Amino acid sequence: MEKVEVIEKQVLKVGIEEKVEPVKALVFGLQHVLAMFGATVTVPLVVGGAIGLSGDQVALMIQAVLLAMGIATLLQTTIGSRYPIVQGSSFAFIPGLIAIGSSLGMAAVQGALIVGGLIEAAIGWLGIIGKVRKLFTPLVTGVTITLIGFSLADVAVKNFFNFYADPSGGTVVKATLVALITFLTTVFVALKARGSLKAMPVVVGALVGYLVSVPLGLVDFGLVEGLPVISVPKPFPWGSPVFDTTAVVLLLFAFMVSIIESVGDYHAIATVTGSEITEKHITRGIGSEGLACSIAGLLGACGTTSYSENIGVVALTKVGSRHVVQVGAIILIFLSLLPKFAGILASMPAPVLGGLTLALYGMISVTGLRLIKERVEFTDRNTLILAAALIAGLGAPQLPTEFLAQFPEIIASILESGMAVGALTAIILERVL
Repeated sequence: MEKVEVIEKQVLKVGIEEKVEPVKALVFGLQHVLAMFGATVTVPLVVGGAIGLSGDQVALMIQAVLLAMGIATLLQTTIGSRYPIVQGSSFAFIPGLIAIGSSLGMAAVQGALIVGGLIEAAIGWLGIIGKVRKLFTPLVTGVTITLIGFSLADVAVKNFFNFYADPSGGTVVKATLVALITFLTTVFVALKARGSLKAMPVVVGALVGYLVSVPLGLVDFGLVEGLPVISVPKPFPWGSPVFDTTAVVLLLFAFMVSIIESVGDYHAIATVTGSEITEKHITRGIGSEGLACSIAGLLGACGTTSYSENIGVVALTKVGSRHVVQVGAIILIFLSLLPKFAGILASMPAPVLGGLTLALYGMISVTGLRLIKERVEFTDRNTLILAAALIAGLGAPQLPTEFLAQFPEIIASILESGMAVGALTAIILERVL
């Protein structure tokens, strides 16, 4: 008999299967888009900047991401869990995407997402999710999430000082000013704002930082002028996909983290909406997320995961209709057809991203540490596992390139990923000790 978890009933103004009138649906759907927009667009901006993509290429990736996330959300709310869950770009994929894109190119990123997505879909639809979840205990998950934030620290700081765009340091004063204003605005909104504004610190911070950057000459509008008004993203924008084993293995750890996060989100939305949650909800949800990741690979986008921010929107508004979320998905798809809009986002200066992600990436690590604090008993055994996994995850990526060249390519790729090394260390030690 299928296991059904009973969730404490919450009071909703609009239930999951209820519909609202078109105008209200548009407003509620737009609110979901605004809640997830800053984070989901940050991923292609950071990845594109770190691997050296041109402005028009970053704009192309943003278009692909918006389309992929719209499709992913439609899949999740129809053939997936059928909860009111919005799908967006996952930060867990950033270290792997940067590593693969820098060494093997974006074609290999496409291939890794396609294959990894199919594996995730199989894990979901074939019911393997139960066995995989056993490996990712709170200790393993906490270590992995913590190391995601730590592994992105250098990207945040380099963007803060505009290192990628200007390694000579000629714009460091302007860059620091913009980054500080962006950072302080984002923190102020997150801590002091009220109402719906409090849910959009990334959007407000990015807007203020962008506006400050314009008179300082850090924004290039030439990119926007050269882009068409309307165009449809095409499959395989980075060329024919390259299916590289090491790239796939490297991204699998990001997929595992995404799966664990999403399962947690399914339980959270079930609580918020007062719904039951069964194995069927979980298997269908993870299956649809895997399919969506493969579609993201086809479109040249980034990996997708469920967004906790939008669960917060449901809790705040008491509007739990999945049809409203589907309207939000259609808005994302519409925005993906506007290259000039993507170009404006792609022209966002790196210091703005640095100001946004200085706290954002740190919050990822803090989330992992909080999970460890709340869910892990600090016995001698667990403390040793935690200590070894963190040090291994932090230290392995510091190995020199010439030293890593002595290892088989797949081993070298894993050693370059702190998240992968930390997760493997924790998993193995939990089984051995």
